[in-house]
Amino acid sequence: MNDQPPPESTRRGDGELPRQLSPELAPVAEFLQQTLPFNELPMDVLYGTVDRIVVQYYPRSQVFNRDTLEKGLRVVRSGAVEIRDSDNKLLDRLGEGESFHIGGLNAERGEVQATVIEDALCYLLPDAAYRQLRENNRKFDRYFSGQRSRRLRRAARYQPEPNTMMQEVRTVMSTGLLTVGTEDTVQQVAQTMAERRVSSAFILEGDKLRGIVTDRDLRTRFVARALPFDTPIREIMTPDPETIQAGDTVFGTTLRMTQRGYHHLPVMADGRLAGIVTASDLILAKQDDPVYLVQHISRQKDVGAINDLVSGMANLMVQWVNSGMRAQQVSQILTAISDAITVRLIQLAEEKLGPAPVPWCWAGFGSQARSEQLLGADQDNGMIISNEVREEHLPWYQDLAEFVCDGLNECGYIYCPGDIMAKTDQWRQPLEAWQDTVRRWATSPTPDAVMRVSIFFDIRCVYGSSRLCDKLQKTMLKQASKNSIFLAALAANALDSKPPLGIFRRFVVDRDGEHRDSLDLKKRGVLPVTEIVRLHALAHKIPAVNTDERLRALAADKHMTIVDSRNLADALHFIQHQRIKHQCEQILRGEKISNFLNPRDLPKMAKEQLRDAFTIIDEAQSAVRQTYRAGLG
Repeated sequence: MNDQPPPESTRRGDGELPRQLSPELAPVAEFLQQTLPFNELPMDVLYGTVDRIVVQYYPRSQVFNRDTLEKGLRVVRSGAVEIRDSDNKLLDRLGEGESFHIGGLNAERGEVQATVIEDALCYLLPDAAYRQLRENNRKFDRYFSGQRSRRLRRAARYQPEPNTMMQEVRTVMSTGLLTVGTEDTVQQVAQTMAERRVSSAFILEGDKLRGIVTDRDLRTRFVARALPFDTPIREIMTPDPETIQAGDTVFGTTLRMTQRGYHHLPVMADGRLAGIVTASDLILAKQDDPVYLVQHISRQKDVGAINDLVSGMANLMVQWVNSGMRAQQVSQILTAISDAITVRLIQLAEEKLGPAPVPWCWAGFGSQARSEQLLGADQDNGMIISNEVREEHLPWYQDLAEFVCDGLNECGYIYCPGDIMAKTDQWRQPLEAWQDTVRRWATSPTPDAVMRVSIFFDIRCVYGSSRLCDKLQKTMLKQASKNSIFLAALAANALDSKPPLGIFRRFVVDRDGEHRDSLDLKKRGVLPVTEIVRLHALAHKIPAVNTDERLRALAADKHMTIVDSRNLADALHFIQHQRIKHQCEQILRGEKISNFLNPRDLPKMAKEQLRDAFTIIDEAQSAVRQTYRAGLG
């Protein structure tokens, strides 16, 4: 007699054992146990389901549509099936382990047809049994409740309970606001502020916020200038102040106030003033959060001290991810840190070199400009100098660029392999020279040139005169949007890196070398999205640079459907999440971080979601090919 307990995989959730299946049905149960979403079912429910399965063979060219008599869910055991809409547009290709319910697809998308393209063996779960499973099992139902984009969105949101920095700012804002009119005098407002013991007052016209006055404004704009007591408050207010929404996170708010030096930010809800958040509110919310690393960087006295401060950034990223921080927030704060390092290095250089001879701007390009940096980023930067600059001024800018680029390299932001750095003469030029260069790029867009220069079209002022950066970006948008040949070259570049999916949505991985059996999440996933979205943004003169902001602007201006915009954002976020999660695992193992992931290391659900993400990118590339093919020639 065998006294060993049965395998864990045969136990029911309540400790009882399911009955034995016949030899014919046991392989079916074993297969479904490894197939989404049947793997979510308790074993007794799965065994009961297998009893109702009908095994069917379908030859090539077999068609399923709304007239098909046998209704139900079909799970592909072997072979392949194509799903197409009424216009014969390919919606999906299904292989082993994937399923379809033709009635559900028709209800969701209209007239849809499935065709067997490779002799298929399928498990048919009759409609009554399928609907009963959906009614009684929430996870099973949720899998079929929407398209792949909704599955991706749920995956992006299903993370550990975030730390306090992920709370909405409405949870920490102050609501006891002092509001005054535009014609109230400074003395009246100051007296009321003193009585109420508040440090700010809001100037309203009706419900519309016109301005804000703080204690600091009273000191610097009123007392220091010795203005009369009856001066209208509108004369010293900050007009049309920047605001945030009540649903914004404490994290995002802290980051914005830290980066811009704000001490007060009005909070809006439904278009009306709802509260105010102060630096003190945020300190009380989470004083020891890593976001304050940005502030500490600004206090360091030399490059070595900065390097010491950020040397543990990899471990910090692991903490952020484990605490529930999403991929886009991780990249946002990593970019904020690189911005802070850059700014502090520039300030240290200015202390040595003295003030700049003429206005100038330090510009970040690529992922830094988009606020989408991750660990291991190299430098992509340049200098835009006012046209007033003279020959004798140039050594000042060269010396500063050398100091900052060398300092960034010492702090872990390695020199750009392509020399796209301000220390390179070509990328340290007066505004006019930059504008001439952009015009030349637009008129002579060879594929190789476009591949090298597309990074410059993601541009953001990190330090200095933002007006210089804005003027250059306006030139970029004007030149790119009016030139179909240049847009076609950008499109060709965006189509160059294809998602790593082969026929039947199987992953295409490297077959040999250091990264054998792996795929490059950055090159084959992240970059295609950023390049597609950049292309659309340039074509429609959208000044936003961050990919999410570009997608929202494209949808708001009707240049892209809301569905397509959200799908691309969801695909990007999911791939970035897997990329960051993989890098965190490498950090914990003491390995060098990379962008290469073996899909076999993923759970089955994550594999399906990754396939969904790559499929969305493939569809977006097809749309690019259709939209810009005239210029491709």
